[in-house]
Amino acid sequence: MPGPVLVPILGDQLTRDLASLRGRTKDDSVILMMEVWDEATYVRHHKQKIALIFSAMRHFAEELRDAGWSVDYTKLDDPDNAGSFTGELARAIERHDPRFVSVVEAGEWRVRQDMGQWADKFACEIEILRDDRFICSQSEFDAWAEDRKELRMEFFYREMRRKTGLLMAEDGKPEGGEWNYDSENRKPPKDGLAAPERPRFEPDAVTQEVIELVEDRFGDHFGSLDTFGWPVTRDEAEEAADAFFTERIECFGPYQDAMVAGEDDLFHSMLSTSINLGLLDPLELCRRAEEAYREGRAPLNSVEGFIRQIIGWREYVRGFYWHQMPHLQKANALNAQRGLPEFYWTGETDMACLADCIRSTRDNAHAHHIQRLMVLGNFALLAGIDPRAVQDWYLVVYADAYEWVELPNVAAMILYADGGKLASKPYAASGNYINKMSNYCAGCTYSPSKKTGEGACPFNPLYWHFIDRHRERLEKNHRIGRIYATWDRMGEERQRDYLDSAESFLETLEPAAAGWARAD
Repeated sequence: MPGPVLVPILGDQLTRDLASLRGRTKDDSVILMMEVWDEATYVRHHKQKIALIFSAMRHFAEELRDAGWSVDYTKLDDPDNAGSFTGELARAIERHDPRFVSVVEAGEWRVRQDMGQWADKFACEIEILRDDRFICSQSEFDAWAEDRKELRMEFFYREMRRKTGLLMAEDGKPEGGEWNYDSENRKPPKDGLAAPERPRFEPDAVTQEVIELVEDRFGDHFGSLDTFGWPVTRDEAEEAADAFFTERIECFGPYQDAMVAGEDDLFHSMLSTSINLGLLDPLELCRRAEEAYREGRAPLNSVEGFIRQIIGWREYVRGFYWHQMPHLQKANALNAQRGLPEFYWTGETDMACLADCIRSTRDNAHAHHIQRLMVLGNFALLAGIDPRAVQDWYLVVYADAYEWVELPNVAAMILYADGGKLASKPYAASGNYINKMSNYCAGCTYSPSKKTGEGACPFNPLYWHFIDRHRERLEKNHRIGRIYATWDRMGEERQRDYLDSAESFLETLEPAAAGWARAD
């Protein structure tokens, strides 16, 4: 009798209609799921991130078993665990003698490279299927990108709107007459701005077992497990989505760039972990958002902003990642060489904005996109921190971070390390932006109104230091080049004051000790 079809499912493929499950029958297939040391430690992931993925995997395996599937599951602490996907697949092939292996392509470069060698390593046939959970296939993205002088998300996003029909009027024009309502989504926080609390899910016995495992095996990793409350099943993820569409989407748009000390979530959906694990269908969420607009339960600017983040930005960075790999990993167009400061790990800094964002990151394995871009990322850009160190940090600390989404956002969007292929300008800003869009500055040691010298917000001199040292590259940029006229009008004495203040501050930065992000 021929052996079964062996179907490996990776930790970010927790989707019931995964391509490798379609067409399979429960009596001729064995699903293989693996918790492996290599994936937990290739960078030293945040404790909550490891716990989230392992718990979601175990719950998904239970769901499949309850539905009648045969599941071969290897836990991390199994004494025979080989520690890698390839090693565990080899053991499973020995156990099951499958007719063939059917697997959906991995989302990350390094895993897909290993997967590409399976056909040579194993005697049985290896079938690698396209991950069709994304709206835009890679071949479609590559065709769109071919021969374009500039790759810009806005134009890609319009194609995805046309393809999906989301927020499109009957005459083929965008709903409301505009493609993008970002200009309506930049309200600074008003006094007392607070959002309804997002649902937090009490760890059940399965999750609690995983938390104990993570604390035992990864106790020296960054982060805390004390506040773990992420959704780990599709039902919980759907409950989290319901809460967003009921309680927070109305204000999501206007305040999506706002930052409030101690308000870690504000009106953000907090659904990215569930989407990236495969627990939620991104297109289904977009259709729910559109329905909220059509029924008058959410304004157009909020709904369009939410949809743009998913079918625009998420799809775009995934296509860009594969279009630019593997050289994107080493991109460093601005020749940034400074080591990552120690305070990115400890949170011990007098800069209130950075301290609060790092605290939220440590406690929640999360910070919202404007904190990641315009506080944590902006500082790294202005200070000239080495892109690989920054990439490792973001990959470690955020529960929704997988390299396909993290690397383009950090290397290209935040650090401009790709030289402008992804973003039309560096997202560099002084303390004035943070003061406008947050309440951080009111309780800070430093003053955003003071430009140089003692007590000045470090972002102020660092901004001009960045502008000055990258003049040759940036002066011709149509979106930032005009700032050099302002710089020149300052005169030599004022310029030297900015540069000296920046250099004095940079000398105070203590580089992080080795071993925070990767094992020594």
